[in-house]
Amino acid sequence: MISSFHTAYSTVYTAPMAHPLVEQLRFARKEFQRGLKNISEEDGQKRLGTMNSLSWIVAHMAWQEQLYWLTRAQGLMPAPEVREQASGAPASTPSLAAAWKAWKTITSASDAWLDTLTSQRLTEFLTQDDGTPYRESIGSYLLRVRHHYWYHLGESQAIRQMLSHTSLGTYVGDQHGKAPYQPED
Repeated sequence: MISSFHTAYSTVYTAPMAHPLVEQLRFARKEFQRGLKNISEEDGQKRLGTMNSLSWIVAHMAWQEQLYWLTRAQGLMPAPEVREQASGAPASTPSLAAAWKAWKTITSASDAWLDTLTSQRLTEFLTQDDGTPYRESIGSYLLRVRHHYWYHLGESQAIRQMLSHTSLGTYVGDQHGKAPYQPED
């Protein structure tokens, strides 16, 4: 039974070119975008009590991806403003449009480097300017970012409910169709 299913399935499905964990990160990004679509600039900048603004959440995720994949891995920083807006600094409410623009710039710029990752590379450590390694492997960074997206996606949905938004996305989207389990190389 399983072998006949596998044969039929393998003729239809084409494995992604990137490492399976990179594909899972990309799925988390898409779900993040889906969970934060159709938000006005005004609602994006609202803070409810001590909760983050939705615009801060977008800038914060942009900051983390920039830090790991661009700054630490490649010495690049295409959107320095996200560091000041969303890296543990006091609460801020950046423009939602500007946060999305930075996020898209950063994630697009990160993709070529992420596509180079292999199982072996995921066990390696990025190094600081003085040559000492950072405390987590590239693979651990990849898992951290993916999990971080899910954390903030849940937070954003709670904020949206408090803002009386309706027609929110259902959790989790089409994972099997867009990011099914794939064995590592």
